[in-house]
Amino acid sequence: MWLATCGNLSKLSCVPAASSLLDPHPKPLPHFGGGASQRAHHHWWACFLSRCALLLFGLACLTSFSAAQDDELIPLRFQLHWVTQAEFAGYYAAVDLGFYEEEGLDVSLLDGSVEIVPQQLVLAGAAEFGLGWVPRVLESNEHGAGLVNIAQVSQRSATLEVAFVHSGIETVEDLRGRRVGTWGFGNEHELFVALRAAGINPDNPDDVTIVQQGFDMSLLLNGEVDAAQAMTYNEYAQVLEAVNPDTGELYQPEDLSVIDFNDVGTAMLPDHIFASREWLTGAGNADLAIAFLKASFRGWVYCRDQPDDCVEIVLERGPTLGESHQRWQLNEVNKLIWPSPAGIGIMDEELWAQTVAVALEGLVISEAPGMDAYRTDLAAAAIELLVADGYDVTGESWEPLEVKLRLGGE
Repeated sequence: MWLATCGNLSKLSCVPAASSLLDPHPKPLPHFGGGASQRAHHHWWACFLSRCALLLFGLACLTSFSAAQDDELIPLRFQLHWVTQAEFAGYYAAVDLGFYEEEGLDVSLLDGSVEIVPQQLVLAGAAEFGLGWVPRVLESNEHGAGLVNIAQVSQRSATLEVAFVHSGIETVEDLRGRRVGTWGFGNEHELFVALRAAGINPDNPDDVTIVQQGFDMSLLLNGEVDAAQAMTYNEYAQVLEAVNPDTGELYQPEDLSVIDFNDVGTAMLPDHIFASREWLTGAGNADLAIAFLKASFRGWVYCRDQPDDCVEIVLERGPTLGESHQRWQLNEVNKLIWPSPAGIGIMDEELWAQTVAVALEGLVISEAPGMDAYRTDLAAAAIELLVADGYDVTGESWEPLEVKLRLGGE
């Protein structure tokens, strides 16, 4: 390629080919006499020096080409588990602001949906990294998936059961005999284990009526369930974005009763980054994972410190819900990540143990996973690099914002 760019040096015929100039056993330079021979002498040296200059130029082109090859970005794919929204803002920021590119990576973010299972795509080689809730990956691993949690980005659960205050529901025990919504698809375990702990069998309609709920709050708003499952950063906000028919104004937090599974003790760790064990053992792939995590963490640090910019980054990607909803969501997701006392992405061993216990109780898995189900060395290496660059990786001093929601999340 550099020959075509820099010119074909072999077309010069006044001296031997350029390679002979590097000959360890060169032939003696020719001797010229005076007169015409002297002019030939000058001509020979002019050609010789020109050839040397061209050779050096050619070597410079070759070096530039090699450097260009070294600078080529390495493509990686990251499978998300849901559609475009601020839940993934840190990763969008890492792409749009060039954080991945600075690490030599060309990262493609793949949107999710109800039908997409990130574990399956990672196993099939359609993505190098996936994002998912811990219990879902534990379930896949029990069937031999061989996936490894390499960064526990979210440090706490966002799952709630939400009711109206006038329902009288305040605790899990109050759900007895009620109509209780849940999405299913592996999202029900925190609720079901909490119900069993309260002596309520979710499989017994005489104890509780479990209602299959859509990924919205319409059943609660329409009075078709007494309590509905919600995430702090999404469905809970959808209620607060709706009009209270009794007041003509938007619902307020004081209108709602919330059961937080972090308080109940059945919370399970949510979003984490995983990869296949087989891929991680490939030559150079651990280093790629560290680079990927470093840029991803940097994206979340940016969205913690520059939330307004990050909301704009999300909105430019065309999410379904509007600006105030995305602002609320980013604020709530930041609450799940920060503070990270040991550093972003580092596993909280107590919450891991609780997640495993709930998974066992909920029959998600039949036996505890091995110690190789997660690793912290890759995240720790990424954090060390960020700290060296002056980044705050714990967020101990971070304070959440006050976000005002608008009708319909606009």
